[in-house]
Amino acid sequence: MASGLGHFQASGPASAVVFSRGAGWPALTGDFALQRGMSDLPSDRLGRDLSAVEAIAREAGRILLEGWEQRPTIEYKSEEKDIVTEFDRRAEAAIVTRLRQDFPGVGIVGEEGSRIGGSVVTDGGAGVFYVDPLDGTVNFAHGLPFFSVSIGLFRGGVPVLGVVHAPVMGWTFVGAPGWGALRDGRPIQPSPTRTVGRSLLVTSFPTPIAARPGNTPSFVAFNGVAEGLRRLGSAALDLCYVACGWLDGTWQRSLQPWDTVAGAAIITAAGGRISELDGSAYNPLSGGVLASNGHIHEEMMSVLSTIGGPIDPGV
Repeated sequence: MASGLGHFQASGPASAVVFSRGAGWPALTGDFALQRGMSDLPSDRLGRDLSAVEAIAREAGRILLEGWEQRPTIEYKSEEKDIVTEFDRRAEAAIVTRLRQDFPGVGIVGEEGSRIGGSVVTDGGAGVFYVDPLDGTVNFAHGLPFFSVSIGLFRGGVPVLGVVHAPVMGWTFVGAPGWGALRDGRPIQPSPTRTVGRSLLVTSFPTPIAARPGNTPSFVAFNGVAEGLRRLGSAALDLCYVACGWLDGTWQRSLQPWDTVAGAAIITAAGGRISELDGSAYNPLSGGVLASNGHIHEEMMSVLSTIGGPIDPGV
């Protein structure tokens, strides 16, 4: 397939990126379309591109299902507790092969070491696909079904599109800012919750044990004010759950671009908000992220600021 990525226009902030919907994708009509400000219809080429990325994610998901509940052999990467299985590697190999076929000229960076066309997210060229073939490897290795395939395109300084597929659950989240976001073909949008006190929040703790205490003060602070806190084990799914309104907000530290780019595209497309922990513009290289339904974003920033000292996204 010849890539249609050259038709993307990402000269401004993510909310200004305009797409139109392609063949095979349900139209957004009525109030939802009006709320999203969709004054243009996406091209057939973009629809094909999104369909292609979804198909690639689903193929990788089928590979992961072969190993789910099988207690696969695990190996350790450079960091203690940072595990990998043969299924991570097989899924990434399949994704990279298909992306190279369907999107020639677009960079690829995968968690398990794939590097095609460089890894600079601000290259200004065709963009970079960030690939996490198995986000939630610890869950997967123990048979817990909360894991996902995450593929996100970053181009021109913004997340352009994202697909996150949870194969056991059968959920597929797709989104492109300015175009909208879907779960299994149905439009999604964040929750209407207005205060942290009525919110269900989610976070994660870094893989390196030495870095885990860095998020503890934030966890304690939010535990004192939120309706509930969760730790589910897949940052990509955390972002999607905020995008579809199941959760109201998330803060994360010590992440990599492949953990967040797809989810950032989806949550922005759904009408939520994503930023650095201090509220500045989202940067996938920083390691930190704050995402919400938009209504509670400022209050979450305020809670983080009460901890004391600068907000360090890397710990």
